[in-house]
Amino acid sequence: MPESSVPQSFTIPDDASAVDSVFSHAKNRPSAVVYRRQQGGSWVDVTAADFAAQVTAVAKGLIALGVGQGERVALMSATRFEWPLVDYAVWAAGGVTVPIYETSSADQVSWILEDSAAVTLVVENDAHTETVSTVAQAAASLRRTLQIEAPANGTGAIDELVELGKNVPDEDLKARTDALRSSDPATLIYTSGTTGRPKGCALTHANFIAESQGILASTLGDLLKQDGVTTLMFLPMAHVLARAVAVAAFDAGAALGHTSDIKNLVPTFGEFEPDFILSVPRVFEKVYNTARQQAVTGGKGKIFDAAAETAIAYSKATEDDGKAGLLLTAKHFVFDKLVYAKLKSALGGKCQLAISGGAPLGARLGHFFRGMGVPVYEGYGLTETTAAFAVNTPGAHRVGTVGRPLAGNTARIAEDGEIMLSGPVVFNGYWNNEEATKDAIEDGWFHTGDLGDIDADGYISITGRKKEILVTAGGKNVSPAQLEDSLRANPIISQALVVGDQKPFIAALVTIDEETLPAWNEAHGKPKETAAADLLADPDLIAEIDAAVAEANTHVSHAEAIKKYRILATDFTEDTGEMTPTMKLKRNVITAQRADEIEKIYAK
Repeated sequence: MPESSVPQSFTIPDDASAVDSVFSHAKNRPSAVVYRRQQGGSWVDVTAADFAAQVTAVAKGLIALGVGQGERVALMSATRFEWPLVDYAVWAAGGVTVPIYETSSADQVSWILEDSAAVTLVVENDAHTETVSTVAQAAASLRRTLQIEAPANGTGAIDELVELGKNVPDEDLKARTDALRSSDPATLIYTSGTTGRPKGCALTHANFIAESQGILASTLGDLLKQDGVTTLMFLPMAHVLARAVAVAAFDAGAALGHTSDIKNLVPTFGEFEPDFILSVPRVFEKVYNTARQQAVTGGKGKIFDAAAETAIAYSKATEDDGKAGLLLTAKHFVFDKLVYAKLKSALGGKCQLAISGGAPLGARLGHFFRGMGVPVYEGYGLTETTAAFAVNTPGAHRVGTVGRPLAGNTARIAEDGEIMLSGPVVFNGYWNNEEATKDAIEDGWFHTGDLGDIDADGYISITGRKKEILVTAGGKNVSPAQLEDSLRANPIISQALVVGDQKPFIAALVTIDEETLPAWNEAHGKPKETAAADLLADPDLIAEIDAAVAEANTHVSHAEAIKKYRILATDFTEDTGEMTPTMKLKRNVITAQRADEIEKIYAK
């Protein structure tokens, strides 16, 4: 079996916990800025001493509220400063944090509260309180619900907890923190539920410490540990990727900011000026596609395309310490002034690198961003592996792969192509679900359900999902990911779902990007406000999608190629239940809800 392993370069004491760094920072570097929070329209520094004091005060409030050692506290909020404040306070009080996406429905919240037996629920705002009101009353274990944003004629959760904890002795809090063991659960993260009921993934303090130490032991850690380094977190903190990288960045001493205002992300980048960013592939796709569409609209499409091809060629030429020729270097220099500098400015002007996870990043995008000067280091992991199990790093970056394992981890490819993982970041099991645990872990190896390869240098490539493999009526196995990635590279396409399981040929459902559509309409002589639903039979749009499909088909064999497609009037969204909060397709939901559209493809 092909295998890739990296020795463990750190130890995790039995009495260590993920909250230890809060107090060690306060002791060893009290005036260092560890967070920057939005307040009154500006960014305000929070020092290590300030943060430790706030964590202590909130943790005491949780103790006063009756949260016991090992009991669960649910947290339902968008990404904001209070998220890590409550998270670390729960840990300091000896509790276990249960993140809930701020977009979750009442039914989803009900299941998580029931399964986790949470005793306290912290929500963000009035809308969340309204969403959970009925299910919170019905939850047998739940004793109290708090709201971060102060309700009318009420007190916000932080102030309320601080007031409640005023009389809790320091010794009581210290006893809680000292009682923590690295093997204790730190969090229950419920899987996004692309299929079936979400399962509670129990991650320990040791898992988080191993994840953090593994990142910091890599060359990515060299950047995170530099003085004054900042990052802006905008992914949902309820997702393991943002949470784990945030913990590692905090441990390293970087200053973190938070925003959930995705529509104004570019101006926020300009204000915050992050040194690195963490995102998912769809965001990088949007950055590229929006920039290209703006160039086309401004009559500079050919210049942008030439710049993109130059960046890609430059990245490929310089991979593995290679050198670009004089002509390519000269072209790269010119386009850096004309195009790349503007893209770097859109990321805040100081961004040195980006980390991508959560889904595959296409090789073309990887080469483009590296070639234009902001390398995107793609990694791989799951909730069950505390986020990143493997990642590309400076000096060990192979575009098209997800890098090598972090320190202490081993990856192996089974005979059927499935990726199996072992190491200190891998969880011990699902909460209250022995059957699911036995299905996932066998002889110490976690079976990921992903398919992949490991090359001679230990770099891992992801080729698909076992459960997502389509088998046509002719018996051809087709992995949809590569086709879908290629289709989304077209600026006018928002999402694509490849179908064809037990069908005579491969086909696709395609949705239109509402943000790009107005500019596309103007460029094609149509009223700017024309909706996608009014363009389903439009010759120009059909020609555009035809070209995107033809390009996607060049990456696969004839038997795997898309033969037909159908443009949909509406996009897949989280609101329709067809996307997860991290922008992954829920295939089973889409195929059920769009069954009529799929059948129309094969009825012709």
